[in-house]
Amino acid sequence: MSDEKRNVTLGETLVSLLKERSLSMRKLSAATGIDTATISRIVNGKQRAKPEHLEAFALHLDVPSAPLFQAAGYGASAPPIYHNQSNDIFSSINSIKETLQASNLMDHQFTADQVQKELSKYEPYVLTEEGARIIHNDFPGKVKSVNGAGPFIEELKRMYQLYSSDNITPEERSILGSGLLYFVSATDIIPDYVFPLGYLDDAIAVQIVLDRLQDTKNNKPQP
Repeated sequence: MSDEKRNVTLGETLVSLLKERSLSMRKLSAATGIDTATISRIVNGKQRAKPEHLEAFALHLDVPSAPLFQAAGYGASAPPIYHNQSNDIFSSINSIKETLQASNLMDHQFTADQVQKELSKYEPYVLTEEGARIIHNDFPGKVKSVNGAGPFIEELKRMYQLYSSDNITPEERSILGSGLLYFVSATDIIPDYVFPLGYLDDAIAVQIVLDRLQDTKNNKPQP
């Protein structure tokens, strides 16, 4: 299948889904955080959709991601948004984890359990006016101050875009916000200044959030 044929097929699929849901590209852009011009180029076959684009489309158009990956030429088993080769947070965490285990610097499982407990405590607070204010006020500055610290930063940016969109459920907002609030919080399990481990717990928090989002999506009732 040529690039031209592949992208036309995906474009037709997206146009059909948008019509069925009475959505415009601009509304899809607002929901996904993907620039309207980028969506237009993908629909018109002028740009190949990235895995993260396809996962965002699937989430907000409420369809399985596999058909979109197939239409884009990746195949049914194409990697989802958070497992792409260019920004693989999971491989990054696994590499760090192996180093830590070999050096006995810390108990990764214990840390992950502690992070999970903190996220669970944050989830209801995220839905309060104060929780939302903290995220919106503090996240941009915090992410700017540590930009480049690891692949999880790009995932956090995408999480913030989704969190800020209007077309997500309260449960999804609560899950996303818990990870963002953990990131901006001063009560890290591992203090940020502890090099080179300072942001490992933030990366673990992102991984937990993404896993939970995927589980929520998989368990969502089909119409």
